[in-house]
Amino acid sequence: MTELMWEGKYDKEARKVAPLRVALPFQTVETVNESAQERQRSLDLFSTGRDAAWRNRLIWGDKKYVLPALAAELAGMVDLIYIDPPFATGDDFSFTARVPDADDGGDPEAAGIFTKQPSLIEQKAYRDTWGVSAEARARGATSTDAYVRWFYEGVVLLHELLSNRGSIYVHLDWRVVHHARMVLDEVFGPDRFMSEIVWKRTIGATSIADRYRTQTDSLLVYTKSDSYTFNEQFSKERLTPEEIDAKFPLVDAQRGRYCIDNLANPDFRPTLMYEYKGYKPPAKGWAISLEKMKQWDEEGRLHFPEDRSQRIRRKRFLSEWQGSPVQNLWDDIPPLQSRAGERTGYATQKPEALLERVVKASSNPGALILDCFCGSGTTPAVAERLERRWIAADLGRFAIHTTRKRLLGIDGVRPFCVQNLGKYERQLWQAAEFGEGAQARTVAYRRFILDVYKSKCIEGYAWLHGVKQGRMVHVGTVDAPVTVGDVKQIAAEFGKAVGTGADAPTTRALDVLGWDFAFELNELAKQTAERAGLDVRFLRIPREVLDKRAVEQGDVRFFELAALGVEVKRRGRTVTVRLSDFMIPTDDVPEEVQRAITDWSQWIDYWAVDWDNRGDTFHNEWQTYRTRKEPALRKSAVHEYDAAGSYQVVVKVIDILGNDTTKTLKVEVP
Repeated sequence: MTELMWEGKYDKEARKVAPLRVALPFQTVETVNESAQERQRSLDLFSTGRDAAWRNRLIWGDKKYVLPALAAELAGMVDLIYIDPPFATGDDFSFTARVPDADDGGDPEAAGIFTKQPSLIEQKAYRDTWGVSAEARARGATSTDAYVRWFYEGVVLLHELLSNRGSIYVHLDWRVVHHARMVLDEVFGPDRFMSEIVWKRTIGATSIADRYRTQTDSLLVYTKSDSYTFNEQFSKERLTPEEIDAKFPLVDAQRGRYCIDNLANPDFRPTLMYEYKGYKPPAKGWAISLEKMKQWDEEGRLHFPEDRSQRIRRKRFLSEWQGSPVQNLWDDIPPLQSRAGERTGYATQKPEALLERVVKASSNPGALILDCFCGSGTTPAVAERLERRWIAADLGRFAIHTTRKRLLGIDGVRPFCVQNLGKYERQLWQAAEFGEGAQARTVAYRRFILDVYKSKCIEGYAWLHGVKQGRMVHVGTVDAPVTVGDVKQIAAEFGKAVGTGADAPTTRALDVLGWDFAFELNELAKQTAERAGLDVRFLRIPREVLDKRAVEQGDVRFFELAALGVEVKRRGRTVTVRLSDFMIPTDDVPEEVQRAITDWSQWIDYWAVDWDNRGDTFHNEWQTYRTRKEPALRKSAVHEYDAAGSYQVVVKVIDILGNDTTKTLKVEVP
């Protein structure tokens, strides 16, 4: 077999380089639409060592880590995979962010719109996919080598995940489809190639002087075995009304237009040689029994010629016609229009009709479907409506938020969970970068973060680790959130350090860097700091620090946490929470858009409430969000408790850029 070669395919000993296989555990950070009863049932099953009921899963993470984790858990259990990986275009990770009007119910189309450029972690993925190091470039490597290696590593794991009845659809354009097919041939085997579907994705024609204009994408279809699921699909879209009238030229007074079809048997059947109502049988007999002939006659499905020397024919009604069988040229599914109801703002979004055909053709209700580049969420949305189980993953935070919102817009959506690899991914990175020794690793990790933050490392303190422009700096650990207790310890050490030496604080200002922060930290911890006379800022350590090239290129930026104001009122057992204020860092928002903001609520796209949080996962029990039909945002939520008690209420807000902010409230219900 002809073999495709690429830089890095084999190691120095001529062994094929295998993909990363570290099976990190998933962390469930949110459950959506799960009732209190379902939540308790899951807890009971878990406590007794039994598997909890299936939950569809929305995963935020890089497929480099997500797929090995899924393979360790679900190898051979996925029935259909659809992926729409990056094509090497600049819009692979960008999306249109919309700043709504102040809540006056105005037309959301008239609101401010701007293109949100890829985040740094998404740029990292782009570099991982297409980037070539200087050393590799010196060896002759190209961006295509990098892409093919990246694609191969994913396909190997996707092959393992597929069940024996499974199929994979790989959606690509002209740039890499020829390379991808050779990779798929190598992993699946050439005999497992089922079809190349050509989808006409553009309407109309524009001229390009020196070449043919490209109007199509390709979907490469491979199967795991010979026993794959396939349900033939039909389409009526390719025929015009005139063509349909020509195809069904006759009219039945009761059942409408029809055409006639042969009832002769192609093989000689002596048992079907009978006369019916004076009409002689065909030379080899009828295609149906006398009983069936009588049934169809009663149902009006037979056409009787006036000349009895001719044969009875079957009526095929337009109302029952499924359409023409779908072939591998799909020119009957138009692309999304700019004002389509399903449009989410993703430049690469595909129409639901396309995914509906894929899902119906290659899976049955209850089957498990995977999309690890879910983007705007078309695959899980279609799978949900067609009663399939699904797993959807994406690297982009906004993609996860968009998909969550889209799923919640489906009537009767089943409960699902939102997951990531969280601290486990960071622990793996810390050990790989800074060694196995706990103390030395911690010191090296802190120095690295301080260096990326462009601050000076200091020694002699337990909680104060650096200084930047007169502000002291604390670096949070990779595996635990920064808590109010941590801030108290930092403030206490800060007070003792004043005036003690060269590295002592010179201003009463502090920056706290962390990967995660406790729910209530931003408000309560600032109160603690204010009582100590400290000006404190909380900044999130971005995942971009995990990428050496991002660090080397200076692409890492730290952003402050947003501030959320929430009021709570209680009357009997009825509790009302109301958003009162919201402020976010505006570094990613153009100045002209910032000037268009007249009310703090315009920053909010979605918010949700967990009415009885128990210190574990955020359980989304109520939510509201902006839609085209309802652009105004509800600012209050009401809940009635069944029993008296002390409850912890957690409010989560998602801003227009897809970032989340939470606030915790204590409620006493009599």
